[in-house]
Amino acid sequence: MYPAPFEYHAASSVEDALQLLGSYGDDAKLLAGGHSLIPILKLRFAQPAHLIDIRRIPGLAGIRQDGDAVVIGATTTH
Repeated sequence: MYPAPFEYHAASSVEDALQLLGSYGDDAKLLAGGHSLIPILKLRFAQPAHLIDIRRIPGLAGIRQDGDAVVIGATTTH
C-alpha cells in the first residue's frame, strides 16, 4: 500500500523545523531516518499532511556527554 498524500518539507535548521511544527501542529510528523515512520505511513496508521525532514540539520547527529547525561542526536546512525 502507498502512503496517503503529504507535503514534504526539508528543514535547514532546528529553528526552521520548529517553525514548521508550529505552523502545522498535529498535521505534521518529523522524518529523521524513516525506519519506523515509513512502514506506518504505508499501512496508513498515520496520515500526516506534512512530513518535516530533519536529516540535513547540522548538529543533530552524534553522541556527546552533557554533565551526567549522554545525549544521542536525533539523526545519529550506527
